[in-house]
Amino acid sequence: MSMYRRVYIPGGTYFFTVVTHARAALFADAVNITLLGEAMRTVRASRPFTLDAVVVLPDHVHCVMRMPDNDADFSSRWREIKKYVSRRVASVQRFWQPRFWEHALRDEADWRNHMDYVHFNPVKHGFVTCAADWPWSSLRQAVNKGWYPPGWGCVAPEAVRD
Repeated sequence: MSMYRRVYIPGGTYFFTVVTHARAALFADAVNITLLGEAMRTVRASRPFTLDAVVVLPDHVHCVMRMPDNDADFSSRWREIKKYVSRRVASVQRFWQPRFWEHALRDEADWRNHMDYVHFNPVKHGFVTCAADWPWSSLRQAVNKGWYPPGWGCVAPEAVRD
């Protein structure tokens, strides 16, 4: 039995990796990506959170999520997001791997490194040569907010080179 303990910090910011069952490329179907977006918006309406970054790849999702100041329960949010998607995809028996991986971000540098990791991930996996070319990423919104310069992500940022 796993002795893993999650760290719940009210108002905390977390990096998440959520994977499809058996790493099936279920997000190669744009319909499933649309369902994931609907799930996140639906859950966020009743259980607020902020997404600083998100990228959807064929078999997994990475994101940086901020919790409200008085709330640390990211697990129930992920449970509801996963249920929403699973119940609407009849073509597969199991959509998600059990659980997910999270990391509580410690400071601004940790946040920046994980933001870079999320946005550069499609390049890392060889899907595109420049991060901005991946359609299922929040990079364009991050550029519009001034968090990244235009053209970022055609060269690996220092934080993800290794």
